[in-house]
Amino acid sequence: MSPGDSGPPRPRAGGPDRAAALAQYRRRAGVYDLELALFEPLRRAAIAQLAPQAGETVLDVGCGTGLSLSALAGAVGAHGAVIGIEQSPEMIARARDRVAQQGWRQVTLLCAPVETAPLQGRADAALFHFTHDILCRPEAVAHVVAHLKPGARVVAAGLQWVRGVGFALNALVLPAALRSVTSLRGLGAPWRELERCLGALEVQPMGLGAVYLASGRVPEDC
Repeated sequence: MSPGDSGPPRPRAGGPDRAAALAQYRRRAGVYDLELALFEPLRRAAIAQLAPQAGETVLDVGCGTGLSLSALAGAVGAHGAVIGIEQSPEMIARARDRVAQQGWRQVTLLCAPVETAPLQGRADAALFHFTHDILCRPEAVAHVVAHLKPGARVVAAGLQWVRGVGFALNALVLPAALRSVTSLRGLGAPWRELERCLGALEVQPMGLGAVYLASGRVPEDC
């Protein structure tokens, strides 16, 4: 942080801010794995719902430091492929270290904004785990879906505002959101852009409604 910096930018009412996100994850890269440890059960549930199979190609959208890579690479095996997309150089550097340490030849990492990531061909499945800013960008969601096969599986998971009697839990959701997003817009239904692209989604509230797990498929006629 430079002298005179007033601190981390706060999420705004408008859409996501790429410059703010890059700064946010530059600061978080060193502690990100520890911070996300609480949400590992949700990650495991999301990957189980995605159900990657041997030989498939899976997109890990907003892969961060690569926390999902072990499960995904293990599932697709040596003849499959996992493509991680992450715009933060500091975060993807840690993912690259993880890949090198484990020797995952089936993993490719792309350092780029999701909407301009140089994807080739069409994948069998895509995972969005704690990627609210990405899910708020119609062009990012459309780019991913355009590179999925008809019938491909898609799973998204992350924070959401709690509705109904559990409303008070938003006092816990807000500080978590302040650490991980640059826009609070859409936090009531973070999967909405995916729903526009895919049609109906199955959405499961989890963690007393503070997090969600959404799943669907690319239409067969896409």
